[in-house]
Amino acid sequence: MKILLLKGLVYWLLTFLSLHAMSDPRPAKLAICVTCHGVDGRGNEVIGAPKIAGMETWYIRDQLQGFQKDYRGTHASDENGREMKAMADYLSHNEIDALVQWIIQWPVDATPATISGDATKGGKLYAHCATCHGDQGQGNATLRSPALAGQNDWYLLSQLRNFSSGARGSHPDDGYGQQMKLMMNSLPDDASMRDVVRYIQSLPVPGNAK
Repeated sequence: MKILLLKGLVYWLLTFLSLHAMSDPRPAKLAICVTCHGVDGRGNEVIGAPKIAGMETWYIRDQLQGFQKDYRGTHASDENGREMKAMADYLSHNEIDALVQWIIQWPVDATPATISGDATKGGKLYAHCATCHGDQGQGNATLRSPALAGQNDWYLLSQLRNFSSGARGSHPDDGYGQQMKLMMNSLPDDASMRDVVRYIQSLPVPGNAK
C-alpha cells in the first residue's frame, strides 16, 4: 500500500512539474531526488535516503538501472529500496544523464559520526574491503566498487545488513552485488559491521568523483 501511494505521489509530482516548467537549469525531476536525499544531496537518515553528493556518476547510473531492471528494490524486507525503485522506474536514460551531471556539481562535505564501534578493530577488518574499495575507501570504477569514505555511516551499516541478510545482492542479475554478499563472510555479526563502518567514517572524504 505504501509503495502504491508513493507511486501516486511521484505521478502527481511529475504532472505538476511538467505543467509548471521554469527557467531553472536543474532537471525537472531533480525535485523528486531532493525531496528524500536533501538539498545538495546530503542524505536524510529519518527516511533512509543516503548522501548522493560525491557519488560517482557511473555508480549512480548502475544503481538506478539496477532498480529499473528489478535486481534492486524488489526484496520484501528492503522497504527503502522498494521506495527508491518506485522513483527510479519513472526516469528515462536521458533524464538519468541529466541528473548525474547536476549531482556532480554539489559540494562534498564530511558526514557526522552516528555509529559507535571500535575503529582499530574495524581497520583490520577493512583489509578485506580495501581489495575492491581502495585503502582509503576511494572506490574503484574498474571493479564497480563505489567510494565508501564520506558516505553516511548509518547508510553503510544498513547496506551491510542488507547484504548479510540477502535483501541485497541475491538477485542472479546483480553480479557485483553477489560479490559483495560473499564478502560479508568477513563481517559475521553486527559488531564487526559497526567496527568497520566506524573505521570508514574516519577516512578522509574524497572530492567530487566522475
